[in-house]
Amino acid sequence: MAKKGTGKFALGAIVGAVVGVVAGILTAPKSGKETRADIKKKSDKLVDDTKKVTDKALNKTKTTVDNVGAAAKKKADELKKDADTLAGKAKKAIDENEG
Repeated sequence: MAKKGTGKFALGAIVGAVVGVVAGILTAPKSGKETRADIKKKSDKLVDDTKKVTDKALNKTKTTVDNVGAAAKKKADELKKDADTLAGKAKKAIDENEG
């Protein structure tokens, strides 16, 4: 399991990166047209990187949910089997006491 602060740290890192990129672009000695082109290029890269990280996180989450679901089903099946066994023993004991 991930620690509680991991999401906040990742968000802070993304915001920090965006602020750093914007500050760097705006203070660079370029024309407005070049600056706009740089902003577009870097924002497109940031969007692509964010999509990759998001997809990876979603896939990991899905895998974790699938694994937890499979483990829960296995445990439920084991508990049902145990309950069926105990019910069978109880029925047998009742039948023996009645007879």
